[in-house]
Amino acid sequence: MPEDPKCRAFETAIEVLGRPWTGKILNSLQAGPLRFSEIGEATAGVGDKTLSARLKDLEGRGIIVRSVEAGPPVRVVYALTPRGEAFIHVSEAIRRWGDALLAELPAPQRVKAR
Repeated sequence: MPEDPKCRAFETAIEVLGRPWTGKILNSLQAGPLRFSEIGEATAGVGDKTLSARLKDLEGRGIIVRSVEAGPPVRVVYALTPRGEAFIHVSEAIRRWGDALLAELPAPQRVKAR
């Protein structure tokens, strides 16, 4: 039986977003290009090794671009590509869905879900 292209597309998106810290990294870059340390501050809690691995993965997928700016000092900056900018619509939709889910929970569960 042939694979459903919609299912494959959904699975690919979930594979990317399901990785720890990826959503926070993409959210932090929505405001504009950032240096490695700035992304680390915006995603408080992620270690440098993990952050580096996520950035390399996102760059390899064409979701972000890494640019080296001449110095001194030399600066490495990360920014969303047009493919990465499309995440803005995804994150807004997920937030709306999450808000709706939280609104439907009884009050005691709302506190626990946060």
